[in-house]
Amino acid sequence: MAVSPTLRHAAPAPAPSPKPRATLANLSTAELYEHAARDNEGLIADGGPLVVRTGKHTGRSPQDKFTVDEPGSHDGVWWGGFNNPISEERYEALRARMLDHLSERQVYVQDCFVGADPDYRRSVRAYTESAWASIFCRNLFRRPSAAELAVFQPDFTIIDAPSFRADPARDGTRTETVIVVHYSRQEILIGGTQYAGEIKKGAFGIMNFRLPDEGVLPMHSSVNVGKRGDVAVFFGLSGTGKTTLSADPERTLIGDDEHGWGPNGVFNFEGGCYAKTIRLSHIYEPDIYTTTRRFGTILENVAIDPVTRELDLDSDLLTENTRAAFPLDFIGNSSDLGMAGHPSNVVLLTADAFGVLPPVSRLSRDQTLYHFISGYTAKLAGTEVGVKEPTATFSTCFGAPFMPRHPGVYAKMLGDRLDHHAASAWLINTGWTGGPYGTGERMNITYTRNMVRAALNGDLDGVATVTDPVFGVEVPVSCPGVPADVLHPRQTWHDAEAYDAQAAKLAAMFIENFRQFESGVSEGIRLAGPRAR
Repeated sequence: MAVSPTLRHAAPAPAPSPKPRATLANLSTAELYEHAARDNEGLIADGGPLVVRTGKHTGRSPQDKFTVDEPGSHDGVWWGGFNNPISEERYEALRARMLDHLSERQVYVQDCFVGADPDYRRSVRAYTESAWASIFCRNLFRRPSAAELAVFQPDFTIIDAPSFRADPARDGTRTETVIVVHYSRQEILIGGTQYAGEIKKGAFGIMNFRLPDEGVLPMHSSVNVGKRGDVAVFFGLSGTGKTTLSADPERTLIGDDEHGWGPNGVFNFEGGCYAKTIRLSHIYEPDIYTTTRRFGTILENVAIDPVTRELDLDSDLLTENTRAAFPLDFIGNSSDLGMAGHPSNVVLLTADAFGVLPPVSRLSRDQTLYHFISGYTAKLAGTEVGVKEPTATFSTCFGAPFMPRHPGVYAKMLGDRLDHHAASAWLINTGWTGGPYGTGERMNITYTRNMVRAALNGDLDGVATVTDPVFGVEVPVSCPGVPADVLHPRQTWHDAEAYDAQAAKLAAMFIENFRQFESGVSEGIRLAGPRAR
């Protein structure tokens, strides 16, 4: 039973909105292009995309994010880690200075929705200093109809002021960059960074805080659905393949990054995609590649020839984290509704920099929750400030910076859904094989696609498996379209003893990381991880 809109959106009255010198509300993409061109915000590339630069911040700044510690949300937030507290007094003072800063500027406003399911969606009003950031909001959030705009009332507000600089001594911030979330007021302040991913992830964080109370599991995941109506969820961090693997021409794309799993099934939070473009291939990723040649797409930090306006998607001149932000309907086989039924397959994606995890393995229910809570992958270059090369990391629920509640809340909800809907679960390693990063090579994307398709289509259901001696997962002995030795990473290494050492090293990292969660999970989950050697 869905929660009534009145109860669901109950929150303190919103604070006064910004009162800038000039407000341009709900301009079309074409109008915003004109403003962006007039104000030299970027270059229009061959084919029509708008290419912009985000300055020194070419990725998120999670260490500069703060959560307001106030009575309405205090008990629901898992403090520590990425949920750094800031007092309400400092928030109010920072907010007042930010609004005063904007009062002398022209500001763009976009009214949008977050959430395709009308029972659970939120309305968001986004204030931005640049026209291109307003296009970003139009692309990434869901656009209201004219009738909906006529009666639009925001549930929460995003105030994006890149030219504002925080004062660490006065504001209690780490640097001049600041992202502050007030969950009760449902407001996000962003200053000192032009990277638009902060806008998108800020909205995701509010949904992740609110929806569990309404019986909806928020997921950092992509979702697609097959011709038989079979739904697949892909959990994973940036760079692990959520967008690439879910944009499968044989399946309908529901969304590429943020979803909810509620009583009605799964639904997309967004209306667009925010895809990595570095070394994007027109052969292996044709749908996403095409969007980089379309009017309406925002390209962040992509190399462009200023004369010919031709793009160089292979260039990492500014960052590895080059991005395309485009409406979901730019993908030909995307869903108009953004909704589907309950998943029959759950896929956990990881990019293993050690090169020791099997490329495909079947997980038990307890193993699924162990790996979901662990959230292991390699943090890829450019996705966060300061990350220059892949680094092993554990990000709880495959999205720790965006998950404000205790991981146990999300894990229990996932476990309940796995039990109720009898969904199969898989661990897919899109990382390295034949050796660690620097020695081995990245997993062949064609092999990965074949493994995923075989898992989702049921082609692996009757295939014999062997138990990995270190990680305990069940590895198929064969898979259509994949060489047998690729399925067993130890066989791809020239030095088997070196593989054993690396596998033992990663297993120890899993064990050490999971100690913080042991008291809050069942014995079955505790025993579902790798074994020390």
